[in-house]
Amino acid sequence: MSLTASIQAAADAGNVLQSTADNVTLWVEGNFLPDWALQSIEELISKEAWEELNDRFYKNMEFGTGGIRGRTIGKVTAAGETGTLSSQGTPEHPAIGSNVLNDFNVIRATIGLYNYNKQYLDSNEIFDAPKLVIAHDVRHFSRYFCKLAASTWTRLGGIAMIFDGPRSTPHLSFSVRKLGATAGIVITASHNPPHDNGFKAYFTDGAQVVEPHASGIVEQVGLVNLPETAQHFELDMEKVITLPASIDEAYYDSVMDVALDKELFEKSDLKVVFSPIHGTGGIASIPVLQRLGIAVDVVEAQNDFDPQFASVVSPNPENAEALAMSIERAEATGADVVIATDPDCDRMGVAVRDSEGKMQLLTGNQIGSVMAEYRIVQMKERGILPPGGTEGAVLVKTFVTTPLQDTIGAAHGLKVINTLTGFKWIGEKIGNYEQQLQDQLKEKHGYQIDYDNTDYLKRADLLQEHSTFYVFGGEESYGYLGSDAVRDKDGNAAVVMFCEIASYLKSQGKTFLDYLDTLYSKYGYFYETLGNVYYEGAAGAQKIKNILESYRSDTPKDIGDIAVTEMKDFGVDVLTDADGETIPKQDFYFLTLANGYKYAVRGSGTEPKIKFYLFGHEEVTDPAELEDKKTLTISTIESMKEAILADAAVRAEG
Repeated sequence: MSLTASIQAAADAGNVLQSTADNVTLWVEGNFLPDWALQSIEELISKEAWEELNDRFYKNMEFGTGGIRGRTIGKVTAAGETGTLSSQGTPEHPAIGSNVLNDFNVIRATIGLYNYNKQYLDSNEIFDAPKLVIAHDVRHFSRYFCKLAASTWTRLGGIAMIFDGPRSTPHLSFSVRKLGATAGIVITASHNPPHDNGFKAYFTDGAQVVEPHASGIVEQVGLVNLPETAQHFELDMEKVITLPASIDEAYYDSVMDVALDKELFEKSDLKVVFSPIHGTGGIASIPVLQRLGIAVDVVEAQNDFDPQFASVVSPNPENAEALAMSIERAEATGADVVIATDPDCDRMGVAVRDSEGKMQLLTGNQIGSVMAEYRIVQMKERGILPPGGTEGAVLVKTFVTTPLQDTIGAAHGLKVINTLTGFKWIGEKIGNYEQQLQDQLKEKHGYQIDYDNTDYLKRADLLQEHSTFYVFGGEESYGYLGSDAVRDKDGNAAVVMFCEIASYLKSQGKTFLDYLDTLYSKYGYFYETLGNVYYEGAAGAQKIKNILESYRSDTPKDIGDIAVTEMKDFGVDVLTDADGETIPKQDFYFLTLANGYKYAVRGSGTEPKIKFYLFGHEEVTDPAELEDKKTLTISTIESMKEAILADAAVRAEG
């Protein structure tokens, strides 16, 4: 029996979805697959690995909030894929499949991105060759995918530039702007499990693609016929440009520039334990901290590039386990703080000492809130912002980031913008403010500025006068951005911002927890937690869909014994932000309860799960009542989470 007949028989028997059989047939009959790929499909069918085939072929990969991301190594692998393992355990070939990140999907994505960019340039009467910058992390196939995309781009007629090795995601965002590139790509799956990788696309502004570009790219990718990929399988690196060290140095300078008070570093005796968790964090963060005068104790056991991330269960600085080795090192050396970054160094997690000298983890919401308060106060003291604040300056955050930051921004007289989840929306806002400035300058004065080469303080003045000055932004998932030189969350710059605050607090004899309690006494106590429900594979995708659709068709009436008083449905309701701009539609829900507590529901754009974000807040009229308010808020939130997750389990079954 032929491969196509075998897979159709499996579909007829109910072993695989019909969409799986259709996609397998399309790939097998396309006459573009190399022998190892055909042999791998044949082996999986002969093994009757139906669930594996479903997961790999039930759909085509699509651009989501982070581009495309998924497995490169299957749960069940075929001998043709594994081949000869590399010294780091990387198989010879990525897994075959329409829903797997492999040669075929990387090439299709690159061709689609190229075609869209070429059309964009032509439509704007810019007849240059599309110019692409690519960075990659340390994951399985990352360097290979980087070369494959670069080779494909140059073969199509574009200019492709790559680094000589791994670089962080914010490094790429900066370099797109620095080099005047048309587009950028980062090959990364951030902090996902080792078997995953991703392809994240950036536009000419250095930010991740948003509409209308995202849909345009998806459309162009969809127009690429699979047989077209075959001509790009063989790498041709002859025309690919390897970037010089001067680009790295320019990025290092931009990272150091986020420091508002460099004298604090010079006078500080701050002791820092740092871990890149086997990723790219040490490439920029370590030399920058050293140049600023901070002594950095690197966790050497996690300072190697390891695609398996062997020393941790998950390379995610949100998780306590990922920082365990660093905390152990800090306890042995008496270090003040622990800092860790994820594999592509766009996120940062920390541990700090409490009043008794014990190490405590801070949440992403706490870190961002401390940064927001400190930086706004410092900018006012330095005359960057007026003492009473201004609507010409903005704090930008996601809806699922703590409302404490809304309160901080408003209390300081700033505009506060909430965006959908994903840093691309924050990057888009910054780009809009830049464009508004240029438009206003041209209309009123007949000129425009060289934005990136204009002094930061001068930009701040011009933006406040003619547009909106971006002060700070972040998201609860440990992503922060303190400057508009980069248009994505920047783990390297976050390290610098955090160390500046740590140096300041140490000079004042205060802890981070003291500082947080000061904020809570001033603004009220805020507490947040996250509930995750994982559903993998084709069957899991249906359960996620069931939950999301049921919130629209059968909105919860109560959570536990607390009534639901309002639900904002971002997929249906017409909602606007503080700029008066309409928020794009998304299957995302924000619910308010009778006690003023809130929670949000959304499907992850990068992982097979549903996320429930819970927000609690209690007013604090006297610092003496703060501890009681903490206890009340936390217990209420935990009861809410239990009820929400139990309800989700029922909704998942449809």
